[in-house]
Amino acid sequence: MTTSHMPVLFVGHGSPMNALEDNAYTRAWRGLGERLPRPRAILVISAHWETKGVLITAAARQRTIHDFYGFPQALFDVQYTPPGDPELARTIAQMLAPYARADLDSWGLDHGAWSVLLSMYPEQDIPTLQLSMDIRLGPQDHYRIGQALKPLRDQGVLIIGSGDIVHNLRLFDRRPGAVTPQWAVDFNERVKARIAAGDDQALIDYAALPDVHRAFPEPEHFHPLLYVLGAREPDEPVEFLTDDVISAVSMTSALIGAD
Repeated sequence: MTTSHMPVLFVGHGSPMNALEDNAYTRAWRGLGERLPRPRAILVISAHWETKGVLITAAARQRTIHDFYGFPQALFDVQYTPPGDPELARTIAQMLAPYARADLDSWGLDHGAWSVLLSMYPEQDIPTLQLSMDIRLGPQDHYRIGQALKPLRDQGVLIIGSGDIVHNLRLFDRRPGAVTPQWAVDFNERVKARIAAGDDQALIDYAALPDVHRAFPEPEHFHPLLYVLGAREPDEPVEFLTDDVISAVSMTSALIGAD
């Protein structure tokens, strides 16, 4: 049964290998899909789709984008192809006019979307769309787009921002048992505290946060959080999930507005 008002979710998606593994993250995502009211549709803002202009996938059925290299063939064999919703895509384009338009065939669902949704909604039967991030926009604009998307929550649409609060692959240590640096833990906690306090402006102004350049040399994995914050209501409850920092990547997720 679909609810009339959905929460919003920021998810730390980490490695695409989560799509093949049974671990604490995939189990948490699976539990989340079972716990939340069934959405009428899902809209994902992923760190891995940046464009000039804002695009919304408008195909009748989504295709799987394998936007990585150097991983096992089994990962390239994964397919996540839920239906799209062309009418909803047109509605979103109108909501975000004049700088948004429907995208019929250039994209689909990238691993920022399907590596998480494969656990949350393995049946692949919920209409799912992806929204691109305009590389020409600043943080305040990303936040404003999130605000413009807020009415979708009352239409049963689950808005998901998929990225990582800390994402620095240059400093990431892949060795088993690698120590997570204190600055990464501190940055993650600093951001969480501001999310919990409703201090959105401090996160829009993330360039002023200590250690921000070590936390993410490029902001594409942080920007999906701004869409989620823009789409939330004042004083909604915040719940942190999959709350780990592994070397220089944060797996922290934030569920906002759930009962």
